[in-house]
Amino acid sequence: MLVSQFQVLLYYKYVDIDDPEKLKEDQMYLCESLNLKARIIVSKEGINGTLEGKTLDTERYIQAMRKINFFKDMVFKKSAGTGSAFPKLSIKVRPEIIALGVPNLSPNKISGKYIDADKLHSWFEDKKEFYIIDMRNDYEYLSGYFENSIFSNTHNFFDLPKALPRLVHLKDKTVVTVCTGGVRCEKASGFLLMNGFNDVYQLKDGIQTYMEKYPNKHFKGKLYVFDNRLTLGFNTEDKEHEIVGRCMKCNKVCDSYVNCAYNFCHFHYISCEECLDRQLNLPFCDTVCKEKYLQQLSSSLN
Repeated sequence: MLVSQFQVLLYYKYVDIDDPEKLKEDQMYLCESLNLKARIIVSKEGINGTLEGKTLDTERYIQAMRKINFFKDMVFKKSAGTGSAFPKLSIKVRPEIIALGVPNLSPNKISGKYIDADKLHSWFEDKKEFYIIDMRNDYEYLSGYFENSIFSNTHNFFDLPKALPRLVHLKDKTVVTVCTGGVRCEKASGFLLMNGFNDVYQLKDGIQTYMEKYPNKHFKGKLYVFDNRLTLGFNTEDKEHEIVGRCMKCNKVCDSYVNCAYNFCHFHYISCEECLDRQLNLPFCDTVCKEKYLQQLSSSLN
Protein backbone atom coordinates (compact mmCIF):
# COMPACT_ATOMS: atom_id res chain seq x y z
CA MET A 1 0.00 0.00 0.00
CA LEU A 2 1.35 3.42 -0.97
CA VAL A 3 1.79 5.88 1.89
CA SER A 4 0.65 9.39 1.05
CA GLN A 5 3.24 12.16 1.18
CA PHE A 6 0.55 14.34 2.75
CA GLN A 7 -1.60 13.92 5.83
CA VAL A 8 -4.84 15.53 7.01
CA LEU A 9 -5.51 16.07 10.72
CA LEU A 10 -8.98 16.50 12.21
CA TYR A 11 -9.24 17.55 15.85
CA TYR A 12 -11.10 19.57 18.45
CA LYS A 13 -11.04 20.28 22.17
CA TYR A 14 -13.59 21.96 24.39
CA VAL A 15 -11.55 23.85 26.96
CA ASP A 16 -11.76 27.35 28.45
CA ILE A 17 -9.55 29.74 26.48
CA ASP A 18 -8.87 33.08 28.18
CA ASP A 19 -7.42 34.82 25.12
CA PRO A 20 -8.65 33.40 21.78
CA GLU A 21 -6.89 36.14 19.80
CA LYS A 22 -3.55 35.13 21.29
CA LEU A 23 -4.27 31.47 20.48
CA LYS A 24 -5.09 32.49 16.91
CA GLU A 25 -1.75 34.30 16.59
CA ASP A 26 0.12 31.31 18.04
CA GLN A 27 -1.65 28.94 15.64
CA MET A 28 -0.89 31.18 12.69
CA TYR A 29 2.83 31.23 13.55
CA LEU A 30 2.95 27.45 14.12
CA CYS A 31 1.10 26.55 10.92
CA GLU A 32 3.10 28.99 8.78
CA SER A 33 6.37 27.66 10.17
CA LEU A 34 5.33 24.12 9.14
CA ASN A 35 3.84 25.09 5.75
CA LEU A 36 0.41 23.86 6.75
CA LYS A 37 -2.88 24.85 5.18
CA ALA A 38 -5.95 24.65 7.34
CA ARG A 39 -9.37 25.73 8.50
CA ILE A 40 -9.19 26.38 12.24
CA ILE A 41 -11.75 27.98 14.53
CA VAL A 42 -10.82 29.18 18.02
CA SER A 43 -13.08 30.65 20.68
CA LYS A 44 -13.40 30.99 24.42
CA GLU A 45 -14.83 27.44 24.46
CA GLY A 46 -11.92 25.74 22.67
CA ILE A 47 -10.48 24.88 19.26
CA ASN A 48 -11.77 23.01 16.21
CA GLY A 49 -9.50 22.38 13.25
CA THR A 50 -8.70 20.49 10.10
CA LEU A 51 -5.32 20.91 8.46
CA GLU A 52 -3.07 19.38 5.82
CA GLY A 53 0.63 19.31 5.13
CA LYS A 54 3.48 16.94 4.51
CA THR A 55 3.16 14.01 6.90
CA LEU A 56 6.33 14.88 8.83
CA ASP A 57 5.16 18.47 9.29
CA THR A 58 1.72 17.42 10.54
CA GLU A 59 3.40 15.12 13.07
CA ARG A 60 5.50 18.08 14.21
CA TYR A 61 2.29 20.05 14.64
CA ILE A 62 0.91 17.32 16.90
CA GLN A 63 4.10 17.34 18.96
CA ALA A 64 3.93 21.13 19.36
CA MET A 65 0.26 21.04 20.38
CA ARG A 66 0.85 18.37 22.99
CA LYS A 67 3.41 20.61 24.67
CA ILE A 68 0.55 23.00 25.48
CA ASN A 69 -0.92 21.90 28.79
CA PHE A 70 -4.63 22.09 27.92
CA PHE A 71 -4.12 20.37 24.54
CA LYS A 72 -1.79 17.59 25.71
CA ASP A 73 -4.50 14.90 25.58
CA MET A 74 -6.23 16.12 22.41
CA VAL A 75 -7.09 13.36 19.92
CA PHE A 76 -5.95 13.80 16.31
CA LYS A 77 -7.76 11.86 13.57
CA LYS A 78 -5.41 11.17 10.68
CA SER A 79 -6.13 10.42 7.02
CA ALA A 80 -4.23 10.50 3.74
CA GLY A 81 -4.03 13.91 2.09
CA THR A 82 -3.69 15.04 -1.51
CA GLY A 83 -1.59 18.17 -1.07
CA SER A 84 -4.55 20.30 -2.13
CA ALA A 85 -7.18 19.65 0.54
CA PHE A 86 -7.20 23.33 1.52
CA PRO A 87 -6.60 26.38 -0.68
CA LYS A 88 -5.04 28.44 2.11
CA LEU A 89 -4.43 28.82 5.83
CA SER A 90 -7.55 30.17 7.55
CA ILE A 91 -7.69 30.72 11.32
CA LYS A 92 -10.64 32.63 12.77
CA VAL A 93 -11.96 33.61 16.18
CA ARG A 94 -15.67 32.87 16.58
CA PRO A 95 -18.18 32.88 19.48
CA GLU A 96 -18.42 29.05 19.25
CA ILE A 97 -16.14 26.43 17.70
CA ILE A 98 -19.27 24.86 16.21
CA ALA A 99 -22.29 27.15 16.03
CA LEU A 100 -25.47 25.96 17.73
CA GLY A 101 -26.61 29.14 19.42
CA VAL A 102 -28.10 27.53 22.52
CA PRO A 103 -27.30 29.64 25.61
CA ASN A 104 -25.68 28.00 28.62
CA LEU A 105 -24.89 24.77 26.75
CA SER A 106 -21.31 23.86 27.61
CA PRO A 107 -20.00 20.37 26.76
CA ASN A 108 -17.71 20.72 29.77
CA LYS A 109 -20.84 20.82 31.98
CA ILE A 110 -23.40 18.64 30.19
CA SER A 111 -22.75 16.08 27.47
CA GLY A 112 -23.65 12.51 26.56
CA LYS A 113 -21.74 9.45 27.73
CA TYR A 114 -18.93 8.38 25.40
CA ILE A 115 -19.21 5.16 23.43
CA ASP A 116 -16.11 4.15 21.50
CA ALA A 117 -15.97 2.50 18.07
CA ASP A 118 -15.40 -0.97 19.53
CA LYS A 119 -18.40 -0.80 21.84
CA LEU A 120 -20.69 0.60 19.15
CA HIS A 121 -19.60 -2.14 16.78
CA SER A 122 -20.42 -4.77 19.41
CA TRP A 123 -23.87 -3.22 19.87
CA PHE A 124 -24.48 -3.61 16.15
CA GLU A 125 -23.21 -7.19 16.13
CA ASP A 126 -25.23 -8.15 19.22
CA LYS A 127 -28.38 -6.48 17.79
CA LYS A 128 -28.84 -4.40 20.92
CA GLU A 129 -31.79 -2.01 20.88
CA PHE A 130 -30.42 1.49 20.36
CA TYR A 131 -31.06 4.38 18.00
CA ILE A 132 -28.42 6.33 16.12
CA ILE A 133 -29.25 9.99 15.56
CA ASP A 134 -27.08 11.49 12.82
CA MET A 135 -26.27 15.10 13.70
CA ARG A 136 -24.67 16.06 10.41
CA ASN A 137 -26.12 18.34 7.75
CA ASP A 138 -28.38 17.01 5.00
CA TYR A 139 -25.79 17.17 2.20
CA GLU A 140 -23.26 15.28 4.35
CA TYR A 141 -25.69 12.49 5.09
CA LEU A 142 -26.35 11.73 1.42
CA SER A 143 -22.99 10.07 0.67
CA GLY A 144 -22.82 7.79 3.70
CA TYR A 145 -24.55 6.86 6.95
CA PHE A 146 -24.92 4.18 9.60
CA GLU A 147 -27.50 1.53 8.82
CA ASN A 148 -30.93 2.23 10.34
CA SER A 149 -29.78 5.65 11.51
CA ILE A 150 -32.23 8.48 12.13
CA PHE A 151 -31.34 11.69 10.37
CA SER A 152 -31.95 14.89 12.32
CA ASN A 153 -33.05 16.46 9.00
CA THR A 154 -31.10 19.68 9.43
CA HIS A 155 -29.38 21.78 6.77
CA ASN A 156 -27.19 23.53 9.36
CA PHE A 157 -26.21 22.46 12.86
CA PHE A 158 -27.92 25.52 14.37
CA ASP A 159 -31.22 24.12 13.03
CA LEU A 160 -31.08 21.34 15.63
CA PRO A 161 -33.63 22.92 18.02
CA LYS A 162 -36.17 22.84 15.16
CA ALA A 163 -35.58 19.08 14.78
CA LEU A 164 -36.47 18.31 18.38
CA PRO A 165 -40.19 17.53 17.70
CA ARG A 166 -39.12 14.80 15.26
CA LEU A 167 -36.93 13.15 17.92
CA VAL A 168 -39.02 13.35 21.11
CA HIS A 169 -40.38 9.82 20.66
CA LEU A 170 -36.86 8.60 21.53
CA LYS A 171 -36.67 10.30 24.95
CA ASP A 172 -36.88 7.02 26.86
CA LYS A 173 -34.72 5.02 24.44
CA THR A 174 -30.97 4.50 24.26
CA VAL A 175 -29.69 6.93 21.64
CA VAL A 176 -26.24 7.46 20.15
CA THR A 177 -25.43 10.76 18.47
CA VAL A 178 -22.91 10.62 15.62
CA CYS A 179 -21.06 13.20 13.54
CA THR A 180 -17.86 13.41 11.50
CA GLY A 181 -15.20 13.86 14.17
CA GLY A 182 -17.16 14.27 17.39
CA VAL A 183 -17.27 18.05 17.90
CA ARG A 184 -20.96 18.46 17.07
CA CYS A 185 -22.01 15.48 19.19
CA GLU A 186 -20.51 17.04 22.30
CA LYS A 187 -23.14 19.78 22.05
CA ALA A 188 -25.90 17.75 20.39
CA SER A 189 -25.88 15.08 23.10
CA GLY A 190 -25.96 17.76 25.78
CA PHE A 191 -28.85 19.46 23.99
CA LEU A 192 -30.84 16.21 24.07
CA LEU A 193 -30.14 15.77 27.79
CA MET A 194 -31.27 19.35 28.45
CA ASN A 195 -34.53 18.48 26.71
CA GLY A 196 -35.46 15.40 28.70
CA PHE A 197 -33.68 12.53 26.93
CA ASN A 198 -32.63 9.97 29.50
CA ASP A 199 -29.98 7.64 27.99
CA VAL A 200 -27.74 9.57 25.61
CA TYR A 201 -24.40 8.45 24.20
CA GLN A 202 -22.06 10.13 21.74
CA LEU A 203 -19.67 8.32 19.40
CA LYS A 204 -16.20 9.07 20.72
CA ASP A 205 -13.90 10.60 18.08
CA GLY A 206 -16.64 10.49 15.47
CA ILE A 207 -17.61 8.49 12.42
CA GLN A 208 -14.14 8.72 10.88
CA THR A 209 -12.63 6.70 13.71
CA TYR A 210 -15.32 4.02 13.42
CA MET A 211 -14.85 3.76 9.64
CA GLU A 212 -11.10 3.42 9.98
CA LYS A 213 -11.42 0.60 12.53
CA TYR A 214 -14.37 -1.15 10.87
CA PRO A 215 -14.39 -0.23 7.18
CA ASN A 216 -17.64 -1.12 5.39
CA LYS A 217 -19.17 -2.52 8.59
CA HIS A 218 -22.51 -0.94 9.51
CA PHE A 219 -21.50 2.44 8.05
CA LYS A 220 -22.48 2.50 4.39
CA GLY A 221 -20.91 4.67 1.73
CA LYS A 222 -18.32 7.41 2.17
CA LEU A 223 -17.87 10.10 4.78
CA TYR A 224 -18.34 13.70 3.69
CA VAL A 225 -15.39 15.86 4.77
CA PHE A 226 -15.03 19.65 4.82
CA ASP A 227 -12.07 20.00 2.49
CA ASN A 228 -11.36 19.63 -1.20
CA ARG A 229 -11.37 15.83 -1.01
CA LEU A 230 -15.13 16.08 -0.31
CA THR A 231 -15.50 12.40 0.62
CA LEU A 232 -13.38 9.91 2.53
CA GLY A 233 -13.62 6.13 2.33
CA PHE A 234 -11.64 3.19 3.71
CA ASN A 235 -11.11 -0.05 1.75
CA THR A 236 -13.35 1.25 -1.02
CA GLU A 237 -12.12 -1.49 -3.38
CA ASP A 238 -13.48 -4.14 -1.03
CA LYS A 239 -16.53 -6.00 -2.34
CA GLU A 240 -18.41 -5.03 0.84
CA HIS A 241 -18.11 -1.32 0.05
CA GLU A 242 -21.41 0.13 -1.05
CA ILE A 243 -22.08 3.44 -2.80
CA VAL A 244 -25.27 4.84 -1.28
CA GLY A 245 -25.32 8.33 -2.78
CA ARG A 246 -27.67 9.15 -5.65
CA CYS A 247 -27.50 11.73 -8.41
CA MET A 248 -29.99 14.46 -7.52
CA LYS A 249 -31.28 14.62 -11.09
CA CYS A 250 -31.40 11.08 -12.45
CA ASN A 251 -31.10 9.04 -9.22
CA LYS A 252 -28.12 7.08 -10.56
CA VAL A 253 -25.87 5.54 -7.89
CA CYS A 254 -23.10 8.08 -7.42
CA ASP A 255 -21.19 9.86 -4.65
CA SER A 256 -19.54 12.78 -6.49
CA TYR A 257 -20.38 16.20 -5.08
CA VAL A 258 -20.56 19.36 -7.20
CA ASN A 259 -21.46 23.00 -6.61
CA CYS A 260 -23.98 24.75 -8.85
CA ALA A 261 -21.89 26.94 -11.15
CA TYR A 262 -24.12 30.00 -10.72
CA ASN A 263 -22.26 32.35 -8.35
CA PHE A 264 -25.30 33.32 -6.29
CA CYS A 265 -26.40 29.73 -5.74
CA HIS A 266 -23.49 27.28 -5.36
CA PHE A 267 -25.96 24.65 -4.10
CA HIS A 268 -23.98 21.60 -3.00
CA TYR A 269 -25.31 18.32 -4.34
CA ILE A 270 -24.43 14.89 -5.74
CA SER A 271 -24.32 14.59 -9.52
CA CYS A 272 -23.19 11.99 -12.03
CA GLU A 273 -21.13 13.12 -15.04
CA GLU A 274 -24.02 12.49 -17.42
CA CYS A 275 -26.12 15.13 -15.63
CA LEU A 276 -23.59 17.91 -16.00
CA ASP A 277 -24.79 20.48 -18.50
CA ARG A 278 -23.91 19.16 -21.97
CA GLN A 279 -23.47 22.63 -23.45
CA LEU A 280 -21.10 24.06 -20.84
CA ASN A 281 -19.93 20.88 -19.04
CA LEU A 282 -20.80 22.59 -15.75
CA PRO A 283 -23.14 21.66 -12.90
CA PHE A 284 -26.40 23.56 -12.54
CA CYS A 285 -28.96 22.55 -9.95
CA ASP A 286 -31.80 23.70 -12.24
CA THR A 287 -32.47 25.52 -15.53
CA VAL A 288 -33.08 28.85 -13.75
CA CYS A 289 -29.51 28.87 -12.42
CA LYS A 290 -28.15 28.06 -15.89
CA GLU A 291 -30.10 30.93 -17.42
CA LYS A 292 -28.86 33.34 -14.76
CA TYR A 293 -25.31 32.09 -15.22
CA LEU A 294 -25.49 32.74 -18.98
CA GLN A 295 -26.94 36.20 -18.38
CA GLN A 296 -24.13 36.96 -15.96
CA LEU A 297 -21.55 35.67 -18.43
CA SER A 298 -23.04 37.74 -21.25
CA SER A 299 -23.00 40.88 -19.13
CA SER A 300 -19.35 40.42 -18.22
CA LEU A 301 -18.39 40.09 -21.89
CA ASN A 302 -20.24 43.22 -23.00
